[in-house]
Amino acid sequence: MTLTRRIIPCLDIKDGRVVKGTNFLGLRDAGDPVELACRYNEQGADEVVFLDITASKENRGMIIDVIQRAADELFLPLTVGGGIRTLEDVQKTLRAGADKVSMNTSAVQNPALISEAAQAFGTQCVVVAIDVKRRTSSEPGKTMIPLPDQTSCWYEVVTHGGSQPTGIDAIAWAKEAENRGAGEILLTSMETDGTKEGFDIPITAAISESVGIPVIASGGVGTFDHFYEGFVYGKADAALAASVFHYGEMTIADVKDYLSKKGIAIRPYAQ
Repeated sequence: MTLTRRIIPCLDIKDGRVVKGTNFLGLRDAGDPVELACRYNEQGADEVVFLDITASKENRGMIIDVIQRAADELFLPLTVGGGIRTLEDVQKTLRAGADKVSMNTSAVQNPALISEAAQAFGTQCVVVAIDVKRRTSSEPGKTMIPLPDQTSCWYEVVTHGGSQPTGIDAIAWAKEAENRGAGEILLTSMETDGTKEGFDIPITAAISESVGIPVIASGGVGTFDHFYEGFVYGKADAALAASVFHYGEMTIADVKDYLSKKGIAIRPYAQ
């Protein structure tokens, strides 16, 4: 596990533009991905994530041209996800300038891809993105997790931009991803995505405690304190956010300053 926490802006890309919605729906334009990424580079981001959010649903390939443009201008690690289905796709993405690849739908459909990519390019290159949705009905073999309202639920892995249920328990899948060679987990809860009400702490903490690789918390940041809660209560190694950065509600430098004053070990400013 990392000792210093990372702040990571996420750029959801559709048709070459950055978009943002709520609960994976209601997308609105937020700008050019490379321009935004360069802004975050200047603000001191630790990494940047590009996710082509409709590639799997539309059954098409990656955004190679955007990756190449970003790699030419950025001086920080770049993770790219969306449309990566084969080992060749992983190779193309890394060759275009990405430092890591993020797999979601393709990893669920073909778990061996995680192992193959880790063996070919190293575990540090492989991020398994897990999108989850709460399910309240108790089912055999599912891990029930207590919620703040005194109820409990299990979390189901969903694919294709949140549109396809899988029946897979999120904690079991996170453990399998780690065993197959994933270097990181990027965890997004559909319950909190875009709500600005904070990360889904119960599942973030449960997965962080269940695996030995870094967990990136994603979905729901609206305040500085939400970052703090993700690290302290969610036990995440990194926090990912989108709209609060895209629309200028806060800067990465502001977040790092806040967290530093709260006693969270963060990486030094880039500038």
